[in-house]
Amino acid sequence: MSRSRRAAVWAVLIIPAVALADPPPGWKMKHPDKGKWVVGTTVVVESKDPKRKDAQRLVAKEGGTDVINLEPASDLISDAKYGDCTVEVEFLIPKGSNSGVYMMGEYEVQIYDTFEKKGKDAKPGDMGGIYTFAAPKVFADKGPGVWQQFVIDFQAPKFEGGTKVSNAKFLKVTFNDKVIHENVECKNVTPGGLTGKEMPEGPLMFQGDHGQVAFRNIKVTKK
Repeated sequence: MSRSRRAAVWAVLIIPAVALADPPPGWKMKHPDKGKWVVGTTVVVESKDPKRKDAQRLVAKEGGTDVINLEPASDLISDAKYGDCTVEVEFLIPKGSNSGVYMMGEYEVQIYDTFEKKGKDAKPGDMGGIYTFAAPKVFADKGPGVWQQFVIDFQAPKFEGGTKVSNAKFLKVTFNDKVIHENVECKNVTPGGLTGKEMPEGPLMFQGDHGQVAFRNIKVTKK
């Protein structure tokens, strides 16, 4: 592949290291007047009482490039739009938290602290599930408070003359180097999406209205 071709299909969503500011460059909040997303270095603070619901929480230090949801109330949406693509992203949640990666703003790979289940009786709403469609095939969760990674190979729905002719499909989802989904077809959007409608392209969206979460090393490769 030529250098110009690589530049056309590969994009790292670069987040510059700056003083704490929100929202990060290249992104916008769904509800600008609610919540707080910042750019910085993620720090996990542990409670002295591990039984507390907020036994862990995230705080931010200046100088890093992590995208951190400090005050959950609003989703975070990329300015860029994508169709067929592969998304690589690292994330971290505190104990008990809930978030998600929405392809095209409409199809969610779940981020949710279900670590204590250890994969038993897995559901689509568990960590790594394609929400409402498919439970993860294997248990790959490292647990809350540590960085983890998704690699999501996604195929957008296709349209002809305004009519959908093929559904969206998760071709492969890898979680911490383990394949947890292959060829999962989505006949419609998942709940909680940006518009509730299917389109040829859409933004990347990080769910931010359920719980704290941090993201880093966000890379999108267009096909």
